Amino acid sequence: MIHVANLTKSFRDLRRGQVMAVDNISFDAVAGEIFGLIGPNGAGKTTTMRVLCTVLRPTSGVVTLAGHNVVTEPNEVRRNIGFLSASTAIYDRMTAWELVEYFARLYGLEGEPLKARMEEVFAMLRMNDFRDILGAKMSTGMRQKASIARAIVHDPPILIFDEPTLGLDVLVARAVLENVQRLRDLGKCIVYSTHIMREVEKICDRVAIVSRGQIRASGTLEQLRETHGQSDLEELFFALVS
Repeated sequence: MIHVANLTKSFRDLRRGQVMAVDNISFDAVAGEIFGLIGPNGAGKTTTMRVLCTVLRPTSGVVTLAGHNVVTEPNEVRRNIGFLSASTAIYDRMTAWELVEYFARLYGLEGEPLKARMEEVFAMLRMNDFRDILGAKMSTGMRQKASIARAIVHDPPILIFDEPTLGLDVLVARAVLENVQRLRDLGKCIVYSTHIMREVEKICDRVAIVSRGQIRASGTLEQLRETHGQSDLEELFFALVS
């Protein structure tokens, strides 16, 4: 589903010169798994995800999603992904239903297939009780559910979540995680970025620990604990990134 080989992304900074945000990283993620990207702020996680989403072009390396290259086939990549971040905006003057329908139409859904998919998504995410609520009047939890619905309404095989629970209270964050797990169980390939170790332990099948633009370790949590002789994930994390 996702193949990243020797990805490098650098930026030109007026003071520091050439800055290496992502430095020659490689990983693969497959259908039916949640692949975690974890690391401190500034580690390169968000830059990597922006490359996956075609928002940024890689400086070098090869990145393909669902068989499509992010540089030569960006439109095909976008058709096959859904993206959600902690800062995803909601249109205040649209209801939940109108918002999700608008994005569904952008992906070419019309008529009965559109209505059927909308009903399916709203039922799955338990959104029918606020389908007619304007964005300006939605609670934080409602807004995040609407954002998830918008990301999945076109039924993409790949989902990219960049710190989707940042700033959420415990109940809302729990609901988000449950929905992410439900999507994994439907066979989606999910890349999940976070710095919350509890979330990693709860939902991630495999993880890559990123620091200073490089992957310091990757594998299942069991493999990482065995390889590094550390049962506590947080301590393992600090040892690798410090």
